[in-house]
Amino acid sequence: MPFKQSQNIDSDLTHSSLRGQFLIAMPGMQDPRFKQAVTFICEHTSEGTMGIVVNAPSRVTWKEVFAQLSLDDASLRGDEPVLVGGPVAQEQGFVLHGRGMQFASTAEVSEHISLTASKDIIESLAAGRGPDDVLLALGYAGWGPGQLEEEITENAWLTLPAEPEILFATPWEKRWQTAAARHGIDLSGIGTQSGHA
Repeated sequence: MPFKQSQNIDSDLTHSSLRGQFLIAMPGMQDPRFKQAVTFICEHTSEGTMGIVVNAPSRVTWKEVFAQLSLDDASLRGDEPVLVGGPVAQEQGFVLHGRGMQFASTAEVSEHISLTASKDIIESLAAGRGPDDVLLALGYAGWGPGQLEEEITENAWLTLPAEPEILFATPWEKRWQTAAARHGIDLSGIGTQSGHA
């Protein structure tokens, strides 16, 4: 079952420089799991980093998740794909959504974006109650202490401010280029050399 009744997500995580930002995979990314990936960073501390990849659709649909939890689909979004949030804990569900609605495990990640991993948000979505701005993902991306910082210095990633419009109003297949273009960066012209903005 991808969503548990409650999932302990610390809602008072220490703010850091990368929390609430996008990680944009550089064109020279060697790891095929993250080729052209856009990852939203949910937690970044001295103990490591956790994020959700927001542009990799799976073959699973929302209605399949609802059916697995024995929920009727009144969402009108049941045919949308669930995202592959990353290679870690792919049996666990995570929902990125706009601020405003609170659930059992909601953590406010940034001024406009929250993360929830408890079953009650799926029940709300299935019933058509919202939230309206939402991404549903299975799994997450994780880095150990200092690992992501090292990858950034090796030019594997570009770091940019995350924008709700990219998450919730831009088609998944356009998020990689659009997120960079919003900050004047043409990824097709970068090659393999660059750094973080």
